This record gives sequence, structure tokens and C-alpha cells, in this order.
Amino acid sequence: MLIASFCFALVGACTRVLRDDISSVEIVFFRNLIGVMFIGYSVFRRPLVQSGGKPLLLVFRGVIGTIALYTFFYSITQIGLAEAITYQQTYPIFIAVFSVFVAGEGLRRNEWLAVILGFAGICFIFVPQMSGGLMSTRNHIIGIGNAILTAFAYMSIRGLSAYYDGRSIVLSFMISGIILPIISMVIGQFYDLPSLDFLVAAYVQPHGTAWLWIIFLGISAMIGQIYLTKAFSYGKAGAISAVGFSNIVFSVIFGVFLGDPSPTRIAFLGIIFVITSGIIISYQSKKEA
Repeated sequence: MLIASFCFALVGACTRVLRDDISSVEIVFFRNLIGVMFIGYSVFRRPLVQSGGKPLLLVFRGVIGTIALYTFFYSITQIGLAEAITYQQTYPIFIAVFSVFVAGEGLRRNEWLAVILGFAGICFIFVPQMSGGLMSTRNHIIGIGNAILTAFAYMSIRGLSAYYDGRSIVLSFMISGIILPIISMVIGQFYDLPSLDFLVAAYVQPHGTAWLWIIFLGISAMIGQIYLTKAFSYGKAGAISAVGFSNIVFSVIFGVFLGDPSPTRIAFLGIIFVITSGIIISYQSKKEA
């Protein structure tokens, strides 16, 4: 899980490096284009075994996951790497809340305390950004939106896992992650929409070292996914999920090396709250399982 977290932090670092060369929409496209090659080869070597029967939910998972990726990469290019990754890692908090209001599940007292702690952490990171003006506030709202969309995407996996091979679920996400960016970039060629720049952007031909960073990003994402799967296959889910928050620590380090300002003391406190909240929810979910 440490290897997986390191690789996912590398994906964020590559995105941070590429932000001056290509748009976040284009990064989504190349990330999935490289990934679908690996998954496609896996399906070729070992055909899918599944019953199917939930095509609309499969499409929903692909679309919602792609939009989440839009907001994730955009937030990395606009706000600090550590803050963007921390927002993304708050998805277990939103899953816990949505499980009450959407799935009708109950939360124990410890889980409610963890949710409150997590939202306090989000506020510690978000509220100071409001003094930076509307644009800064907007970018951080998009970062939080990524966590909400990621929560919905992961919740949809629960309903799909009994019907589809895991690679089908990943493929639905990656194929959507190729088709939607193409549509976004076609629209971007004809229309300039600054207010929707996280969804629509014109294609820009990468040059020189940008291609190397794109390839490195795609490979890092796939290695991270492989080791993430291995981790949950060999270890206890609660402990593995807790170790996964090391992604934030790696992102803080990479962000500083790439020139991001160090998070403020209150932002650091918010990060600690988010990590603690996520660990509590992860272990509590394991107990209930």
C-alpha cells in the first residue's frame, strides 16, 4: 500500500509538472489512454468472467468516475498538491454520510465523531482560502467536489462487483475517460469557456519532455492500481486503508519540491484531522464487515 500511495502521489506530481504544457482535460485523456492498453492486454490474456445485467450502473460508474478525475487533475493544477490530494482523500467521509441518506445505513457513534472531525479538517483547509478571492474559493470548491464525486463512484462499485469482473468496472471508467475528454476537447476547439475550463479545453499538442511526463504519469497510475489491489488481497482492509493516507504525506513532500508553498499550520491541522477521520472510518467499516 505504501508503494501504491507513492505511485498515486507521483501521478499528482506529474500532473503538477504538466500544468503549464497541457490542460487537465488532456491529462485525463492520456492517463486513461495508457491505462486502457494495460487493461485491454489483461482481458486478451484472461477473458472476462461475469454475469452482467447492470449496464446503466456500469455507465454511471464510468461517467461519474471520469468527471471526478476531471476535478481531481484540475484542482492539482490550480491549488497546492497537498491540499488537492487531501481533499480527494476525504471521500471515505462522504461515503459514510451518503450511506446514511442514500443507502439507509446507520452510523455508530465513533463514525459520526469521525465524520465531524473530517468536516472540521476540510474547513481548516478550505475556510482560509476564502480570503484569496472568488477564484481561489472556486478552485477549492472543485477540489471538494472531487471527493463527493469519488464517493459516488466508489459506492457504485459496491453494486457492480457482484455482476461484473473487476476489469470491466475499470474499463468502463477508462473508456469513459477517453470518450468524454475527446468530446470536451472538440468543444474546446470551437468555444472558449473560462468558467468551465475544468471540463472544456482545446487540445494542445505535447512537445519534448511533456511526452515523457505523460507516459510516466500513466505508468505510475497503473502500478499504483496493481499494488493497491495486491494490498487489499493480502492485508486487513482497515489497516491497508489507513496506510493509504500516506499518499497525503508523499504529496506534501512532492509539492514542496515542485515549488508549492508549505501548508500553513492550520492547513496541517486540517490534514491531520482528515487522516485521523479516514482511519477511524476505515477501521470501523472493517469491524462491521
